[in-house]
Amino acid sequence: MNDEQLLRYSRQIMLPDFGVEAQQRLADARVLIIGAGGLGSPAALYLAAAGTGELHIADPDAVDLSNLQRQILHGQQDLGRAKVESARDRLAQVNPDTRVLPIARRLEGAELLAAVDAADLVIDASDNFSTRFAVNAACWRAGRPLVAGAAIRYEGQLSVFRADLGEGPCYQCLYRDGEDADQTCAENGVLAPVVGVIGSLQALEAIKVLTGIGEPLAGRLLIFDGRALELRTLKLRPDPDCPVCAG
Repeated sequence: MNDEQLLRYSRQIMLPDFGVEAQQRLADARVLIIGAGGLGSPAALYLAAAGTGELHIADPDAVDLSNLQRQILHGQQDLGRAKVESARDRLAQVNPDTRVLPIARRLEGAELLAAVDAADLVIDASDNFSTRFAVNAACWRAGRPLVAGAAIRYEGQLSVFRADLGEGPCYQCLYRDGEDADQTCAENGVLAPVVGVIGSLQALEAIKVLTGIGEPLAGRLLIFDGRALELRTLKLRPDPDCPVCAG
């Protein structure tokens, strides 16, 4: 690391148990972010600012006026642009050290598996169950850690699934296909800071996994209630009949 980088990341490097070694592990890391919306925006911004080496960002959508209430990667000038292009330009302003690979399409099948396999960690910042199930299955097949977040109305959830360790539950142990399929922000709304809280925590958990610092939220589900400003954590157990991770 050069002198400018040491100064840029000095407030992290001075942390107990972090140091130059953890910062270098972060600089060497490749993170795949599925979704450049409400959750993906703060997650990407904080990962870039913290010095993550590569961010691969996948999203098929263009910036819409209704996005700007919460998707802080994008601004008025980005209306109509591909979200991943807007994200790339914004993140370059935050930290030119971070390399951004924009993927302006929905990753599916073999292409999704290849993208997951090319990353060291995956952040699921999508907004629908079909994508979450597909990403979870790909992470389990490729043996990659998954940081999964969700937010709707005034509530949010967060967990970490350690397919890289081959232990603990996976995302599908928590939900079954089709459950709450219509629970999206478009149908139910969401308060902007709620996605900010969950997306920021996704970045935190990703940094912890990538650097080996602290205790990630593996095997636990964090539930955030924005109206009451309450946090609670539930223990998760593997489903012995899970079609993804059982056996």
